[in-house]
Formats: sequence, structure tokens, C-alpha cells
Amino acid sequence: MKSIIVENLSKRYQLGVIGSTTLADSLTLGVRKLFKKTDTTEGEFWALKNVNFDVEQGEVLGIVGRNGAGKSTLLKVLSKITEPTEGTIRLQGRISSLLEVGTGFHPELTGRENIFLNGSILGMQRAEITRKFDEIVAFSGVEKFLDTPVKRYSSGMYVRLAFAVAAHLEPEVLVIDEVLSVGDAEFQKKCLGKMSEIATGGRTIVFVSHNLGAVSNLCSRAIYLNHGQVVQTGKPADVIEQYLSDSLGVGVDENTAVGDKKVRRGNGKVRFSKVETFNTRGELVNEYAQGEDITVKCTCKLNEPVKELAASIALRSGKNREIITTTGKNRIDLNGHREGDTLEFTFTFKKHALQPGIYGWYFWLGEQQTDIAFDILDNANAPLVIRHDSDADRRSIGYFNMDYDFS
Repeated sequence: MKSIIVENLSKRYQLGVIGSTTLADSLTLGVRKLFKKTDTTEGEFWALKNVNFDVEQGEVLGIVGRNGAGKSTLLKVLSKITEPTEGTIRLQGRISSLLEVGTGFHPELTGRENIFLNGSILGMQRAEITRKFDEIVAFSGVEKFLDTPVKRYSSGMYVRLAFAVAAHLEPEVLVIDEVLSVGDAEFQKKCLGKMSEIATGGRTIVFVSHNLGAVSNLCSRAIYLNHGQVVQTGKPADVIEQYLSDSLGVGVDENTAVGDKKVRRGNGKVRFSKVETFNTRGELVNEYAQGEDITVKCTCKLNEPVKELAASIALRSGKNREIITTTGKNRIDLNGHREGDTLEFTFTFKKHALQPGIYGWYFWLGEQQTDIAFDILDNANAPLVIRHDSDADRRSIGYFNMDYDFS
């Protein structure tokens, strides 16, 4: 039986008003249209275009794609947070969504009160919520703060409680965005285990994540979205391989993700114009064996005069968790360089000890003394992939291998 059927789904936004969802925003936009003659196609942006897929009951569907591909928009439409411009969605049963930190929570209410509020929004009876209450609290790990207003919670506590409510109140369809990356590693592991348990119990999950390892291990099928359209649907391994192959061919330039603060930020005085990763044979790649040298070549352009310039890069697991950062800020010599010039610099990771997995890149340019950022690229290019070269690698956990003796 199909839990979700999506047919010819499209979502159009008008540039300049993307994200307008309140009544006041809608009324303001309507008044402007009355008094301003404009071409209705001017400034249109199609976040989704002719998307078609279905999801079987009990299936875990992963959705992958670059930032801006339409993944989060798709989940918002599925969750009925926003209406589609064209097409239809048919859902079987109740749907619960975890799209942003604190979704469905009232900041002035306590954790205890929000559990009952969120459950009521999902259509649960009070007796049903009460029956699950202790299990929710135990899973979330926020017992000490249960009677504290959630506005005082950290983002990690918010997510722990929000996921616990969404997962334990037994919706037929659970929709989850990258929000799980806010939690710590132990809680992420608990969440993935719970999601697997939910799917085994016959409920359906739609899961968006930059953590391609989690998508590969958890999902039975995956969709690759690009520019709001479905590029490929199939086995997670095949879909991820295609996504990584396409991502490698997409270079970083001065205009990459400008205006998207989740991907690129900084004052723009200096900007990355190219970022490439090479192996020891000088080949442009993003996949490496364990222990293989990784060379990262960066080019930047001086758009305005600056007193000093430094660079740093980091690797992340998931979206926000830095696992390794180049020590300090590495100073770049500006002698002889003027506005409009380009500079090149290289980082080389020698015989890295990273465990097999998929890691996101974070690049920083700025002033060494003040930490003012000229340019930040956050998951803007192809992720770093460390290959599984044996079955033992697939059973490894953590981020690094360490040499040790056992006797």
C-alpha cells in the first residue's frame, strides 16, 4: 500500500518574497500586485518542478541533493506547511514533521506542556499521549528541565524533545529534515536507531540529510534532487554515487550560493573563486582511500583592499559538527598583491587517519587578528568520501583510527 503519492508537484516562489507564509505577508503582497503592473513571470523561482514519486508503507526514503536543490521545500509541501503551486499529494494516515528546531513548540510553555500540545496537533488523544509520556521523556533525556519553558532550552535540547515527541506518538508518516545534526553524536545514533525501529513497525519515513552515510545505511530507497527536479530514484548506493559524481563537476566560484547564508556568508572583501581536491596522482577527485594524502587547492580574489588575510578549513560530520580544523588561522602573504588580484594556497593532509565515511567541507577567509570573515563556504562543494576497503571498515565507528597496542 502506498503511504505517499506525489504527482506533477511544483512550487513557485516570487523572488523577494520567498518564505512569505503569514497572513500579513500574503495581504501585503496582494495589495502590491493591485497597484503595480508587472510581468507575472518576472522574478519567478521554481523551487520544485514536476516532481513525481511514491513511497510504500514501511519504506524509508532518503532525499539527497546540494543546498538549494529543493529538499526542504519538498518536505514543507509534504507536511502541509506550504501549498503546492501545481500538482497533488496523497497521504495515507497522520503525518508528523521535524523540519526545524522547535517546530510545533510554544516557547513560553514548558517541555511537559509542549509534549501534550504537540501530540494534540498531531491528532492524539490525551490518554494516548499520557501512555507514551514517560517513554518520550526518557528518550529525550531532558527530565531535569521538563517543567522549564522551552525558550530556555539549548538547540540540542529542543531537538531531543522534538524528535522524541515526533517519533513516539506513532504517526503513520514521519518526515525529518537535517535538523538531527544539531544533536550530539550519541543522540544522533539513538535517533537513527529509533527511525529504523519505526520503519520495521510498518510506518513510513521520509529523511533528508547531508549525512550520506546515514542515508545509505538507513534508507531502502533514495531520490536525488537537483534544481527542484528528480534526477534519479533507486537504491541509495546508486543514487549517492550519481550525486557525488555530479557534485564533483560543480566548481566553486565567486557567485556560488551568494545570498544563501546557510552555505555562504562573509562581507565579500575577499572571496574564494575556486576550491579543488586532488590525490597524489594529481587527479581531481573527492574519494580517497584510508591514509591517502589529500590536497586541497584554493584560489581567492581580492575584491577590496585588506590589511591582512588568513585561511582555515575544517571537516564536518553531518551539517554542523566540526571534527577537525586546521590549526589556527593560516596567514597568506599579501605583499605585491592589489585589488582585483587572485591568490592561491594549498592545504595537504598527510596520511590522514579518518575512518571510512562522508564528510562536509568548511572553508574560511578573514582577518587573523579580529576573526572578521571575508568569505565562508559551508558544504558548498562536493563532500569528502573515505572509501570502505573491507567489510571490517563498514563496521567501524567514530571519526578516526588510532594506532594502539593490545596485549
